[in-house]
Amino acid sequence: WLAMGRASPRLVLVVVFVALLLDNMLLTAVVPIVPTFLYTTEYEGANSSLAPAQPEPMPAAWKAPSFSSMFSYFDNTTVIVSGSVNAVEVNRTESSHPAEPPSSPPAPSRGCLEGEEFLTKENVRVGLLFASKALVQLMVNPAVGLLTNRIGYHIPMFIGFTIMFLSTVMFAFSSTYTLLFTARALQGVGSSFSSVAGLGMLASVYTDDSERGSAMGIALGGLALGVLIGAPFGSIMYEFVGKSSPFLVLAFLALLDGALQLCILQPSKISPESTKATPVSTLLQDPYILVAAGALCFSNMGVAMLEPTLPIWMMQTMCSPQWQLGMAFLPASISYLIGTNLFGILANKMGRWLCSMIGMAVVGVSLLCVPLAQNIYGLIGPNGGLGFAIGMVDSSMMPIMAYLVDLRHTSVYGTVYAIADVAFCMGFAIGPSLGGAIVRAIGFPWLMVIIGVVNIAYAPLCLCLRSPPAREEKMVSL
Repeated sequence: WLAMGRASPRLVLVVVFVALLLDNMLLTAVVPIVPTFLYTTEYEGANSSLAPAQPEPMPAAWKAPSFSSMFSYFDNTTVIVSGSVNAVEVNRTESSHPAEPPSSPPAPSRGCLEGEEFLTKENVRVGLLFASKALVQLMVNPAVGLLTNRIGYHIPMFIGFTIMFLSTVMFAFSSTYTLLFTARALQGVGSSFSSVAGLGMLASVYTDDSERGSAMGIALGGLALGVLIGAPFGSIMYEFVGKSSPFLVLAFLALLDGALQLCILQPSKISPESTKATPVSTLLQDPYILVAAGALCFSNMGVAMLEPTLPIWMMQTMCSPQWQLGMAFLPASISYLIGTNLFGILANKMGRWLCSMIGMAVVGVSLLCVPLAQNIYGLIGPNGGLGFAIGMVDSSMMPIMAYLVDLRHTSVYGTVYAIADVAFCMGFAIGPSLGGAIVRAIGFPWLMVIIGVVNIAYAPLCLCLRSPPAREEKMVSL
């Protein structure tokens, strides 16, 4: 059965699906957890440590009994002294009661959070933390693409699982910003191995262009399902069980994924590509590959900017409880799941260039509508449209990458999917880091206007992908 399974493209698709699912569950599970966790540990923790400092000056007032006992020399009565002590005690206890509520910020479910300045600064810090994964992945991707050309896809896939497991366990037990930042960066290394090797493996086992498009749509459905489950799963588990619980569950699921890879992929097997791959520098000079990579980058940059900034904006303007911070991304995740599976098949029939052009225009319009929401229900339409449109772009651009290599270069896919993943990661690296700074400077609504207009302006460039020409040497071989 294992021998048959190893020869089956469908089981390879299952392995890639599960790897992308777990990677993106971890990617989005931290989105609602990190802002509230940092607020609780740093802002509330700092204020609670300052709370005892407010009664500290009381000993100076507490010296009143000693003063009143000296005053008792004039009164020559012990009754007044004891009465003055009791009065001081009463005054002290009465004055201590109103001092307590300001020292502890109100719970998020009862009203808006305090610390407006802290939350504004936190936009930048949370944005950098989220961007660290994509930045690391951006740097590691080219090396992984070259590695897959030399030793095949199986060993890099298993390396990706191992690093992902370590990152998940580290998230579970990290209690400071520095450790969370390190865990997020480590996830970027594991994600680079899993995504580049997984997509390259799919492109190599599905040689027919139509079948490849459907397989890519299903694999991206795993990515979508991870995004779908991750944010609500993380926020609900954090609210009702604790910070470590969602990451421990993901670590257990990662172990199951490792067992599946051991059975099907034989990660000890070295299988280099039979033909020499086109150099990355040559692929980066191809304008059609750059247009496709730009579409992936800018469409995903919109949701990447939302991840760190939307929860904090909801905490400030909607007074949202913790569980709503993750649920706000649910419409985008559901519609992305529908969009990738639907247009994995339809995009080939209607034209992938047209599908991606419409998708980018809808991304822009949806982002412009996000700041108009007054509560979480107002986010359903814009976020739903955003997820559906990004699904249209991703399910169109991923197969186009392989098609462009087949048409214009050597049919080896590790390097081109390294470029695709670099484009994807640039969106998730530039988006959060730049988004947090823009929100701090001019506000959340203007951030949405800027990235929305950029997507609408880029959409017409997808016309270039309508009928890309083949290179002359490829024309001869074809």
